[in-house]
Amino acid sequence: MKNTLTSLLLAGVFVTGLLPAQTVATKKTEGKIQQRKENQQKRIAQGVKSGQLTAGETAKLEKKEVAVNKVTQADRAANGGKLTPAEKKQINAKQNQVSKQIYKDKHNAVVQPK
Repeated sequence: MKNTLTSLLLAGVFVTGLLPAQTVATKKTEGKIQQRKENQQKRIAQGVKSGQLTAGETAKLEKKEVAVNKVTQADRAANGGKLTPAEKKQINAKQNQVSKQIYKDKHNAVVQPK
C-alpha cells in the first residue's frame, strides 16, 4: 500500500513537472507559425517594392497565404485554440510551399514594369 501511494505521488510530481514544459513548447511552436507568417509577408512586400514580384505573382502568393491562415484558424477553432502536432506539421508544410513559391517568383526573370 505504501509503495503504491509513493509511486502515485512520484508519478504526480513527474507529470506536473512536464506540463509547464509542454505548454512552453506549444507556445513556442505557435509563435513560430506566427513569426513565419509575418516574415513571409515581409518577403512579399519587399518583392513588390523592388519590382521582383509582378502584380499577378503577388496576388497568387497572397491567395496562398490566406489559404494557410484559414486552415490555421479552422484547426485552432476545432481544438479550443490549440494546434495538434499533426496540424502543426501540416501548416509548416504549407508554409514551406509558400516560401518556396516566394523564392521562385522573386528570382525568375519576370519583373514588374516601372
